[in-house]
Amino acid sequence: MTHSTTGAPEGAPPPDPQIAALLDAILPHVAFDGWSETAFRAAVQEQGMTLAQAHALCPRGAIDLAVALHDAGDRAMVEAVRAAELGEMRYRDRVAFALRARIEAVRDKEALRRATTLFALPHHAAEGSRLLWRTADSVWTALGDASDDVNWYTKRATLSGVWASVVLYWLGDDSLDHQATWSFIDRRIDDVMRIERAKASANKSVLLKPVTGALSFLFSGVHAPNRKPPMDLPGHWSPRR
Repeated sequence: MTHSTTGAPEGAPPPDPQIAALLDAILPHVAFDGWSETAFRAAVQEQGMTLAQAHALCPRGAIDLAVALHDAGDRAMVEAVRAAELGEMRYRDRVAFALRARIEAVRDKEALRRATTLFALPHHAAEGSRLLWRTADSVWTALGDASDDVNWYTKRATLSGVWASVVLYWLGDDSLDHQATWSFIDRRIDDVMRIERAKASANKSVLLKPVTGALSFLFSGVHAPNRKPPMDLPGHWSPRR
């Protein structure tokens, strides 16, 4: 199985030691003050930094540290996937393994709970969506996904929704060793697989061929952003000849 060669998740910057130190310092305060300016200032003070130095590293303060925590979890998940022997697993089991690894990479459940609330706010919702997408992309990249057409987008969009629901379920899960969450992950992936099988059947249907054929032609020019389409515009539609 081919894995990505980069040490960081797709789209995520490599860890900065100073930001990592600020992240370690802020986590004990997040449980009481959330991802707030109060918690950020406390972390800055503990690290012996000036506020100006800290804001040079994290222009948005605690929000950037919440993003850093998310990216650290993605990196840990990627490392776990690379270290595992997944060759004998079914593909759906590999995806389930990656999602479990991402849950196990969460350093602080309360910090994640607070971050989920933060990124649900209207003015941070776009950032939250980007983080969901980044995790989905990290999973598919770590598993060696080689799609370069519309499937690149649909896989990540679908898994983003699955991951969002898994996080919410896990935050309320008090079962032993997260067993209820692992079962929930399996059910969600089974739901996705049923949809994929339905799509495959539709594509083979003679009655639906005019519709599926038209859709196939329409999306034939959609490219993954890390591939070069004929017009050399990554991620843009360009008709194939």
